[in-house]
Amino acid sequence: MRVLMLLAVALISVLPAAVSGADKKKLQIGIKKRVDNCQMKSRKGDVLNMHYTGKLEDGTEFDSSIPRDSPFTFTLGTGQVIKGWDQGLLGMCEGEKRKLVIPSELGYGDRGAPPKIPGGATLIFEVELLSIERRSDL
Repeated sequence: MRVLMLLAVALISVLPAAVSGADKKKLQIGIKKRVDNCQMKSRKGDVLNMHYTGKLEDGTEFDSSIPRDSPFTFTLGTGQVIKGWDQGLLGMCEGEKRKLVIPSELGYGDRGAPPKIPGGATLIFEVELLSIERRSDL
């Protein structure tokens, strides 16, 4: 019985360390506008044309493609953008709008992107997928 009690105390003392390691924030994806009759969903290798607005948790806007009236174009899943985008924009339809809450580990990490994005910042993006250019399989 005494051995069981010691084992329980040992487990309880180690548990907080195990939990804190599993306490990392995860990417949150919210759908703000769904698309009926989606003909094609985004996948790795697609060229996406997006409008976006990026904000910090306190609401400070750090960038937006909308005032420039120039969509942002990149290839999904190839590391051209932060990991939170490569993951959070998969399976999206043309015309769909999403809100992404991206933890720093999937954004700019501890280094940030000075001067507008501090290290360790959680990023909030409102994105709209304008079009998908699918490269034909070779």
